Amino acid sequence: MTNRSSTRRARRKPTDASRRPRAQAARDFKNERAPAELVNVYEKIKVGIWTFNGVFRLVDVWQETAEQRQVFKFKLVLADDLEENDPAARPDLAHNRMIPSAVKLEVWQRDEGKCTMCASTDNLHFDHILPFSKGGSSLLAENIQLLCARHNLAKSDRIE
Repeated sequence: MTNRSSTRRARRKPTDASRRPRAQAARDFKNERAPAELVNVYEKIKVGIWTFNGVFRLVDVWQETAEQRQVFKFKLVLADDLEENDPAARPDLAHNRMIPSAVKLEVWQRDEGKCTMCASTDNLHFDHILPFSKGGSSLLAENIQLLCARHNLAKSDRIE
């Protein structure tokens, strides 16, 4: 969804199964022994600053070798049927810079994972067409576009 250099961290939603390791929870779901575990996903913006990206379902797990060590990889699917992910159910977000995960997903699919100005697929940013500082909404996909870092920084807070 966002550029690949961002850091994301998942935290479990409290459930009866919250003591199970995440890998086992994903295996249990895949083998139809348990419902998909819900996790909150946060994105690291910079040191000490994290933003909430939504609630996701943990649906798969596998191991890969990365830099000579075994790491777990998880597949998460947006739990868009939950109230936590519904922008309309969050009146306190009426004018908030956070772009909900459902909006990011819609924009990513619409813009085909490319900068709308040069078609680059590197270092992409979600950009407000009508800048947030000028009253633009983060809740409508129509006001968000994908731009590469170069075009986003050049645009700044101008309306184009």
